[in-house]
Amino acid sequence: MTEYTVIRLERNEHIAEVILNNPERLNAMGANFFTEIRQAFEEIDADDNIRTAILWAEGRMFTAGLDLKNSILGTLNNAQDKASLGFRNEQFYRDIRQIQDCFTAVERCRKPVIAAVHGHCIGGGVDLTTACDIRLCTADATFAIHETKVAIVADLGTLQRLTGIVGKGFAREMAFTGKRIPAARALQFGLVNDVYETKDALLDAARAMAAEIAANSPLVVQGVKQVLQFSEEHSIQDGLEYVAQWNAARIQTADLLEAMTAFLEKRTPTFTGN
Repeated sequence: MTEYTVIRLERNEHIAEVILNNPERLNAMGANFFTEIRQAFEEIDADDNIRTAILWAEGRMFTAGLDLKNSILGTLNNAQDKASLGFRNEQFYRDIRQIQDCFTAVERCRKPVIAAVHGHCIGGGVDLTTACDIRLCTADATFAIHETKVAIVADLGTLQRLTGIVGKGFAREMAFTGKRIPAARALQFGLVNDVYETKDALLDAARAMAAEIAANSPLVVQGVKQVLQFSEEHSIQDGLEYVAQWNAARIQTADLLEAMTAFLEKRTPTFTGN
């Protein structure tokens, strides 16, 4: 088992919870934060008992975003570095690609991921939550592509994923202005699925949704996620071909037989993932 320092990974039957757990630093994202996020979601992906995951945070906000004092930005003007500018730029590029992959691990995870956001979700927090499948938030939540305010082009996934979630105009408004978007507007444009008055209500709702997902056949839910992701990046005809092949290869499962038997017996099916 991986030992985590700035997050927690908890398991409750078929549901995993990834908790940002550095409230003293407002869950700011330092170097180890990214590697721990990737490790957690790779663990979840590999654990056949886990069927869905929730991402939430301790403290008074979801995250303050990138920890500017403890990040790769701190190496850009290192006067002690004797390497050439070209070499340092190449290293910086490779560092960015590594960090991008840490958040892509959330998207890559076969299990659906629900983000439950309270308070401010700033900068890298938007990168992280847009890699999730579903977002819920509290009424006091705000979302900001804050990188624009500090002279950085957001580079960890927001600009690539946000348009597909909220549409071109609103994505550009968020990205160009860097302003904080309140929960009501986030709901209006589909950045979040629902808004709750308190953090407790938010987590109750996220856990209820996760339980509803986990009650379905895990093979099918994971297949739905894969088909949706493929279809978002390909034509309708390519997507139809992909789902036809997916079902043809995997439809003969014990879960399908259980679903049909439960229907005939007028009971709730119990899926095992086989």
